[in-house]
Amino acid sequence: MSLTVAEVRKLALLARLDLSDDEVASVRPQLDSILAFVKQLTELDTTDVEPMTTALDVDNRWREDQQLPGLMNEEALANSPSQNEGCFLVPPVLGVVASKKS
Repeated sequence: MSLTVAEVRKLALLARLDLSDDEVASVRPQLDSILAFVKQLTELDTTDVEPMTTALDVDNRWREDQQLPGLMNEEALANSPSQNEGCFLVPPVLGVVASKKS
C-alpha cells in the first residue's frame, strides 16, 4: 500500500506539521515503509500470547500513601516575593481591571 501525496498532507495536517513539497516527497516513502512493517505485524499469530501493559515483567515500586503535616501559612509565604494579608500576590493573568470612576 502506497500513500498518496494528499494522504501524506492529511496526516501532516492532523499532526500539525507544515510540510513543504520536498518534505512530503521525503516523508512519503518513510511512511510507506512504516505501514508495511505494521502490516507484517498484523500477520503474526497472537492467539496464545497473553495481553500485557509493558514489555518488562516488573511490579510497580510505589511507596505507601502517608498523610503528612502540611506547611503553616507563614512557612508557605516565607520565600514569597510578594504577599498581602496571608496570601500570595501575583501579577494579573488576563490584564489589569480598569478602576471604576466614582
